Amino acid sequence: MRNFGFSTTKSRTIDYEKIDNRLIRYVLENEPTFNACLSCGSCTAICSAGNLTSFNIRRLSLQIRLGELEHAHEELDKCMLCGKCLLECPRGINTRNVIMLMKKGLYMIEHESKENNDR
Repeated sequence: MRNFGFSTTKSRTIDYEKIDNRLIRYVLENEPTFNACLSCGSCTAICSAGNLTSFNIRRLSLQIRLGELEHAHEELDKCMLCGKCLLECPRGINTRNVIMLMKKGLYMIEHESKENNDR
Protein backbone atom coordinates (compact mmCIF):
# COMPACT_ATOMS: atom_id res chain seq x y z
CA MET A 1 0.00 0.00 0.00
CA ARG A 2 1.27 3.46 -0.88
CA ASN A 3 1.74 6.26 1.63
CA PHE A 4 -0.11 9.37 0.46
CA GLY A 5 1.03 11.57 3.37
CA PHE A 6 -2.17 11.45 5.41
CA SER A 7 -3.90 9.02 7.67
CA THR A 8 -7.45 8.15 8.45
CA THR A 9 -9.02 9.93 11.38
CA LYS A 10 -8.82 8.41 14.81
CA SER A 11 -11.91 6.54 15.89
CA ARG A 12 -14.27 8.70 17.96
CA THR A 13 -15.96 5.74 19.60
CA ILE A 14 -16.05 6.03 23.40
CA ASP A 15 -15.29 2.84 25.28
CA TYR A 16 -16.99 3.50 28.61
CA GLU A 17 -15.34 0.49 30.22
CA LYS A 18 -11.87 2.01 29.72
CA ILE A 19 -12.69 5.49 31.07
CA ASP A 20 -10.78 6.53 34.19
CA ASN A 21 -13.70 7.93 36.16
CA ARG A 22 -11.99 8.33 39.55
CA LEU A 23 -11.74 12.11 39.26
CA ILE A 24 -15.31 12.75 38.12
CA ARG A 25 -16.62 10.42 40.83
CA TYR A 26 -14.60 12.30 43.46
CA VAL A 27 -15.86 15.68 42.24
CA LEU A 28 -19.49 14.56 42.08
CA GLU A 29 -19.33 13.02 45.56
CA ASN A 30 -18.11 16.31 47.02
CA GLU A 31 -20.00 18.75 44.77
CA PRO A 32 -23.22 17.07 43.60
CA THR A 33 -24.43 20.26 41.88
CA PHE A 34 -21.83 19.58 39.17
CA ASN A 35 -24.09 16.79 37.93
CA ALA A 36 -26.53 19.50 36.79
CA CYS A 37 -23.96 21.02 34.40
CA LEU A 38 -25.33 21.31 30.88
CA SER A 39 -22.02 22.44 29.35
CA CYS A 40 -23.79 25.58 28.17
CA GLY A 41 -20.53 27.56 28.05
CA SER A 42 -21.61 30.51 30.20
CA CYS A 43 -18.66 29.92 32.51
CA THR A 44 -16.25 29.82 29.60
CA ALA A 45 -17.67 33.00 28.05
CA ILE A 46 -17.14 35.06 31.21
CA CYS A 47 -13.82 33.48 32.28
CA SER A 48 -10.98 35.97 32.85
CA ALA A 49 -8.34 33.25 32.50
CA GLY A 50 -10.00 32.08 29.29
CA ASN A 51 -9.68 35.56 27.82
CA LEU A 52 -5.95 35.65 28.60
CA THR A 53 -4.98 32.00 28.05
CA SER A 54 -6.35 28.89 26.39
CA PHE A 55 -8.21 27.90 29.59
CA ASN A 56 -11.69 26.56 28.85
CA ILE A 57 -13.78 25.27 31.75
CA ARG A 58 -16.30 23.66 29.46
CA ARG A 59 -13.65 21.66 27.57
CA LEU A 60 -11.98 20.70 30.84
CA SER A 61 -15.29 19.46 32.24
CA LEU A 62 -15.91 17.31 29.18
CA GLN A 63 -12.38 15.89 29.21
CA ILE A 64 -12.66 14.91 32.85
CA ARG A 65 -16.06 13.30 32.28
CA LEU A 66 -14.39 11.24 29.53
CA GLY A 67 -11.45 10.33 31.78
CA GLU A 68 -8.88 12.26 29.73
CA LEU A 69 -6.64 13.45 32.55
CA GLU A 70 -3.33 13.87 30.68
CA HIS A 71 -3.33 17.67 30.43
CA ALA A 72 -5.84 18.47 33.16
CA HIS A 73 -3.21 19.58 35.68
CA GLU A 74 -1.76 22.23 33.35
CA GLU A 75 -5.25 23.47 32.47
CA LEU A 76 -6.35 23.70 36.09
CA ASP A 77 -3.29 25.77 36.96
CA LYS A 78 -4.46 28.45 34.52
CA CYS A 79 -7.60 29.14 36.56
CA MET A 80 -7.35 32.31 38.67
CA LEU A 81 -10.24 31.26 40.98
CA CYS A 82 -11.85 34.68 40.53
CA GLY A 83 -15.38 33.28 40.81
CA LYS A 84 -16.91 35.00 37.78
CA CYS A 85 -18.02 31.63 36.44
CA LEU A 86 -19.78 30.94 39.73
CA LEU A 87 -21.81 34.13 39.36
CA GLU A 88 -22.66 33.48 35.71
CA CYS A 89 -23.72 29.81 35.93
CA PRO A 90 -27.45 29.51 35.20
CA ARG A 91 -27.62 26.22 37.15
CA GLY A 92 -25.98 27.62 40.29
CA ILE A 93 -23.02 25.26 40.20
CA ASN A 94 -20.19 26.17 42.54
CA THR A 95 -17.59 26.07 39.77
CA ARG A 96 -14.82 27.43 41.98
CA ASN A 97 -15.30 24.48 44.33
CA VAL A 98 -15.39 22.13 41.33
CA ILE A 99 -11.99 23.46 40.16
CA MET A 100 -10.53 23.05 43.65
CA LEU A 101 -11.92 19.52 43.91
CA MET A 102 -10.44 18.67 40.50
CA LYS A 103 -7.02 19.88 41.67
CA LYS A 104 -7.26 17.93 44.91
CA GLY A 105 -8.56 14.83 43.15
CA LEU A 106 -5.77 14.89 40.57
CA TYR A 107 -3.21 15.25 43.35
CA MET A 108 -4.68 12.23 45.15
CA ILE A 109 -4.78 10.15 41.94
CA GLU A 110 -1.17 11.01 41.07
CA HIS A 111 0.09 10.09 44.54
CA GLU A 112 -1.96 6.90 44.54
CA SER A 113 -0.37 5.93 41.22
CA LYS A 114 3.15 6.71 42.52
CA GLU A 115 2.56 4.60 45.63
CA ASN A 116 1.38 1.69 43.48
CA ASN A 117 4.44 2.02 41.22
CA ASP A 118 6.80 2.05 44.24
CA ARG A 119 5.49 -1.31 45.44
